[in-house]
Amino acid sequence: MHRTLRHADLRSVPEVRRALRALLRPCLAEEQAATAELLASEVLTNALIHSDHDALFTATVHDGSLRVEVRDFTGRPPRPRAPRPHEATSGRGLLLVEALADAWGVRRHGVGKAVWFELGPAENAVEHDGQPDAA
Repeated sequence: MHRTLRHADLRSVPEVRRALRALLRPCLAEEQAATAELLASEVLTNALIHSDHDALFTATVHDGSLRVEVRDFTGRPPRPRAPRPHEATSGRGLLLVEALADAWGVRRHGVGKAVWFELGPAENAVEHDGQPDAA
């Protein structure tokens, strides 16, 4: 699944979630698909809010595993941060990705970056920025 989303067009996020749900329905458990939708909307929303450009969304399913990648055209790396008490709805996206994805990271490319995550069989090791975690 591939989608190009216009800068700051948050109305497109629910459409991507619906399309992702349809893609995952035949191949992932319902709970895993719900987690995928949540994490996809978090990384996609981050790209649309924190970049001055469009974003490219890709979801690939292979052998019961899912890889989602959101590419933007801003070189600033994302960083998980603790939300401040006055930030009712922001600051939690990457914390959710960190907590729920089997693996995640950031891949730089010529004019920006891609934030990716994977969900797969429970035996997958958790990775952050491409490095295995001890957990």
